[in-house]
Amino acid sequence: MFNFLPHSVLQMGTIFLSIVIEAIPFVLLGCIISGALQVFLTPERVQKILPKNKFLAILVGSFLGFFFPSCECGIVPIVTQFMRKGVPEHTAFAFMVTAPIINPIVLFATYIAFGNSFKFAFLRALGSLIVALIIGSWIAYFNRSPILKAELHEHDEHHHGEQEKKSFKSNVWSVLVHGIDEFFDTGRYLIIGALIASGMQVFLPTQFMLQLTSSKLIGILVMLVLAFTMSLCSEADAFVGSSLLSLFGTNAIVAFLVFGPMVDIKNLMMMKHSFHGKFIVQLIALISVIVTVYALVI
Repeated sequence: MFNFLPHSVLQMGTIFLSIVIEAIPFVLLGCIISGALQVFLTPERVQKILPKNKFLAILVGSFLGFFFPSCECGIVPIVTQFMRKGVPEHTAFAFMVTAPIINPIVLFATYIAFGNSFKFAFLRALGSLIVALIIGSWIAYFNRSPILKAELHEHDEHHHGEQEKKSFKSNVWSVLVHGIDEFFDTGRYLIIGALIASGMQVFLPTQFMLQLTSSKLIGILVMLVLAFTMSLCSEADAFVGSSLLSLFGTNAIVAFLVFGPMVDIKNLMMMKHSFHGKFIVQLIALISVIVTVYALVI
């Protein structure tokens, strides 16, 4: 039916559909969780749960993903809702960078992908925790630029108190309504991100990049670019990483496994919807430096 189209366009379409089909269930789950947070999580409850000490709050956020797992495809709506409900920004972003990695499903998939070896699962989890602690500390003690876009605050203020004194059935309906709204709002950015990612996978000169593996540092940087452009879900990326291990070596593959769930094209597009551009640039630059240094010294 589409035989008249160039092979590269057909390949791009196939990759695009695979990214979207793989990501949509996790985006939907993230949006439903976001809806539940919108309805049931109050600022008062947040203040009771989280420790007052900033560093302890960062630690709580870093390990929360183990008990509250989420794929990076749906993490942005959850983090956005956390902040709108009074969760400190340093806690929310510590959760954002670790949740797609330290959750049991991803760690088990990593263990299986590398031949039932704990090495890469451990290095991956350790790297994510180091990034979370540094990013959380930067936000808590040094960052002064706004993070969440003003219109999201205004939207939250407009709906504040609407869920008060409702029955449980009404609250469940509110969760679904909010989740669906969030899904269609966030989903368009997923589509744009998947389209860009699929185009880069087809038209980016990968063979040229693979020739740059003679240097450990360059190999790491190449794998950061591949992680960003391939935009794989964290449940699946370990199998791709294991297939590239003999070519790139341990350092570069660990960088790939740590960086990919934190920053990729589809995730970037969803962040752009919720967060200020200046903050996003600073966040990605800092994550890139931390992951590169970590991969070099392990």
